[in-house]
Amino acid sequence: MSSSVDPVNEMIPPTRLAALGLQHVLVMYAGAIAVPLIIAGALGLTPEQRTLLINADLFACGLATLVQAYGFPGVGIRMPVMMGVTFASVAPMLAMGGASKAAGMSGVDALLTIYGSVIFAGVFAVLAAPLISRLLRFFPPVVTGTIITVIGISLMRIGIGWAGGGFATIKKPLVEGGVGDVPNPAFGALDNLAIALAVLVVVVLVAKYAKGFLSNIAVLLGIVFGGVLAALLGKMNFAGVAAAPWLDIIYPFQFGMPKFDLSAALTMCVVMIVVMVESTGMFLALGEMTGKKVGTAELSAGLRADGVGTVLGGIFNTFPYTSFSQNVGLVGVTGVKSRWVAIAGAVVLLILGFIPKLAAVVGSIPVYVLGGSGLVMFGMVAATGIRILSVVDFKNSRNNLFVVAIGIGVGMLTLIAPNIFDQLPKYLKPMMDSGILLTTIVTVILNAFFNGAADDSAMREEIIKAAHQAEA
Repeated sequence: MSSSVDPVNEMIPPTRLAALGLQHVLVMYAGAIAVPLIIAGALGLTPEQRTLLINADLFACGLATLVQAYGFPGVGIRMPVMMGVTFASVAPMLAMGGASKAAGMSGVDALLTIYGSVIFAGVFAVLAAPLISRLLRFFPPVVTGTIITVIGISLMRIGIGWAGGGFATIKKPLVEGGVGDVPNPAFGALDNLAIALAVLVVVVLVAKYAKGFLSNIAVLLGIVFGGVLAALLGKMNFAGVAAAPWLDIIYPFQFGMPKFDLSAALTMCVVMIVVMVESTGMFLALGEMTGKKVGTAELSAGLRADGVGTVLGGIFNTFPYTSFSQNVGLVGVTGVKSRWVAIAGAVVLLILGFIPKLAAVVGSIPVYVLGGSGLVMFGMVAATGIRILSVVDFKNSRNNLFVVAIGIGVGMLTLIAPNIFDQLPKYLKPMMDSGILLTTIVTVILNAFFNGAADDSAMREEIIKAAHQAEA
């Protein structure tokens, strides 16, 4: 390669490029499909609808990655970045879905409300991208680390529910009339827990003893093992796989036109602020890894691509998008800095989005198989937050202890006591039900109160350091 060629723009031979692109897809695949599975299960969607969500997510992942890595005028960081649905959006979307279903809406109606908030938040992100650099001083690692830790802890209940076989309670007609929640007799069945444990053990063994690429896809291998084990035990239903076509298309608004709810939309906007702050750290760290200068213009273009990707997500029947940190880490592992690898990965994702049969196979995997891997995936989100907090000065600044302690405590309110805000006005409840939103508000205010706002250069150094900790 000529020394005049920027490593980020290096063209790689097609065969090697395809292999490297597929590797990026495999590394992110388990995380990419997790959110559609979570939302589909929570909203009670049919197997066909769940298959559509998975396909739509893979397709939109490819589109968002092309926007980010290939780039367009004023949009896209043009570095090796793979895009996927952010876990930060899961808890708020579950709260929106729960509120919609409590109001008597169907799962699809709840989904349409989520899509409305996603599109609104994506447009907000596009417009707010140039301003985020000014807000960064209010989101130092003590704030972002606390928020990401709360996200991980909030998601753990989903992984635990999966391991138990779904939900601890189910809807059933009551003797006195109506429908109510009753204990699920199948929840916590020993065979389900055993399979979840087996998946967890496989993930741990692969992570410890495998090397290189295999170690990076430990979660995916654990899911494959669990699926094979469940199939051998006759615990997988392949009826949906047989009914699914080999090829189909994804088109806008397949579930119907989005519904806009102001409270849900504002909650998702807060999520996008957190997502963009996290993306900023990833972009700055990736700029160091690839040797590409990331200035204000590049940063704005990258954050704007997060917003465009999120708008595309809402249009194409899926959720908010952000850069996947595990793929940023893979750049450091492989040493391949070319953005064309991410573009090749995007093409693979687009192709996968047209294969419902494969999505149906994924959708047929029992939730207790996902439970073993979910404990790892969601626990890693919390661990990432803790690693970011490791760069925070707790020894010389006890104020930071107050920020973290109160932020986590407030974030746990609705997790521990889901009904604690039931007496508030209904229009406030969706926002108050989001522990992530509460943590964001409280930590930003407390950090500003205790520590003030850092200057831009100091904040950049802190964010880069925290991002490296998260990717290590």
